[in-house]
Amino acid sequence: MSVVVIGDVVTDILTVHEGPLAIGSDTIARVRISGGGSAANTAAWLATTGCPVLFAGVAGDDGPGDARLAELRSDGVRTSVRRVPGAATGTVVVLTSDAERTMFTDRGANRLLDRSDADRALDEGGAAHLHLSAYVLFDPDCAPAGRHALSEARRRGLTTSLDAASAAPLSHRGGGAFLSSVPRPDILFANLDEARVLAPGVDAPADLARALLRYARAVVVKSGAGGATWADSNGVVHAPGVAVDEVVDPTGAGDAFAAGFLSAWLSGSGPQEALRRGNELGARAVSRLGGRPAD
Repeated sequence: MSVVVIGDVVTDILTVHEGPLAIGSDTIARVRISGGGSAANTAAWLATTGCPVLFAGVAGDDGPGDARLAELRSDGVRTSVRRVPGAATGTVVVLTSDAERTMFTDRGANRLLDRSDADRALDEGGAAHLHLSAYVLFDPDCAPAGRHALSEARRRGLTTSLDAASAAPLSHRGGGAFLSSVPRPDILFANLDEARVLAPGVDAPADLARALLRYARAVVVKSGAGGATWADSNGVVHAPGVAVDEVVDPTGAGDAFAAGFLSAWLSGSGPQEALRRGNELGARAVSRLGGRPAD
């Protein structure tokens, strides 16, 4: 089954630094530039599973935009990306140390996504499923396009999934109150931090997954090395994490997990197998620098 993925086109400037930041001075780091964006990462990982995928978004008519789209196409992803002259392709600076990330984001052309972009992707995609990154919904300029994409996909008979994306923006926008304003997806992906923002006072992954069913027909709570937990009306399923020799960079791990899960689920696998496949791709992602399979 093919998938339409909607989200941001981003240049990631990745820095992996040694020890604490030396504010006002120098910090030794490895620095590299690569394609990023949660949804684009998921699209690239989906392509590695053999799942046909179309990525939709907006980029500047600039060199970074050219590079980002070329990367996606080389990964086997079809693109439906509108280019905007005079707008800059989005950029994120990612500071990574001890498997934790801090990100500085310039959304650039991504904020120009509109309903016609979503409609064009759904028209072109011939897809059975839509996957949306909540980063689209956090930005008031393009949030209407994200909500439209979810509702229009549902109207056309597609299944849908939403990645909760990031705990801090969820918290700033009211957590559960924010998510209640979004068309209800078939699957909500959230890591532990995001899930705890959406269900205050709840701690255990199984309890969080059950609590979040108010926002989706099914929920997946990702616990990193602790594995992942699924909940729907039939109950709760857990799959243990996959051990890795070294966590190099967590950037894109959740995006890779979503790709592994969706590729299995859309092929007819049950939650246990889909969680296992998600954990496997997530483990591959943390074992390398950058959020893409080709990095």
